[in-house]
Amino acid sequence: MMGMSSMVIDWYEYRQRWTRKSDEVIVEASVSIFVNGVEISTLMCSPQEQNYLALGFLKSEGLLTELAEIDHVHTSKDGCCVDVWLTHEIQLPERRIVTSGCGDGVTFRDPAEGIDPLPDGNPLDPETLFVLFNQLHRPDSLHVRARGVHTSGLADGNQLLFVTEDVGRHNTIDKMLGYCISHGIETRGRTLLTTGRISSEMLHKGAMMGCPIVASRNSPTSMSVEMARAWNITLAGYVRRNSMRVYAHPERLGCREPSVVSTSNE
Repeated sequence: MMGMSSMVIDWYEYRQRWTRKSDEVIVEASVSIFVNGVEISTLMCSPQEQNYLALGFLKSEGLLTELAEIDHVHTSKDGCCVDVWLTHEIQLPERRIVTSGCGDGVTFRDPAEGIDPLPDGNPLDPETLFVLFNQLHRPDSLHVRARGVHTSGLADGNQLLFVTEDVGRHNTIDKMLGYCISHGIETRGRTLLTTGRISSEMLHKGAMMGCPIVASRNSPTSMSVEMARAWNITLAGYVRRNSMRVYAHPERLGCREPSVVSTSNE
């Protein structure tokens, strides 16, 4: 379901003198996710593609595996509730973990729980990664119009398969995953691009999707670096126009043990 992702409001600007202006700002709303009639979580999000957000959240939490498990999905007219009916019952853990994401996100899973290391392969040229990041923000995107949102994309080689935007960086990946589930798109072996900080739960979502390369315009956390190194995931941060920092498994991006240059002050 598509909702109103931005709205025009009046505001005041001071540049040596006061002027009154109007422009788009991001809409933030809550969406409650119900599974088999039971509410499991309420998320703050951009009110669009709530059905994908719900399905991706369930997939990330291990409550949903494949499309065949879904009986039907219903999004309320105002977009504030998504009812997901599965072909089986679910058992929710009693323990909830408050994540480091925007809006105090909640997960039922420990982001550091064991995942089998991803297989080797799926190399990507660094220059291709720069091109893909340049394609994240289309001219008609919400980011270009109003700013204030995170963006994530899933790439297959030189091509972006799907791009999502949301006020929450975790939500962008869940929406992407929900879209892939709904359309039968394989996520394993793809490259995950995002503009948000790569925290442990963000890296975990990428690992659950089977993405061997996770890259961001922002920084990783120490835990996400440790997890990427253990799970054989190439983790790149600060991807800019002509530069990046690779914190784990740089070999997929063509790095072969370059000489070490200290960045500390001597």
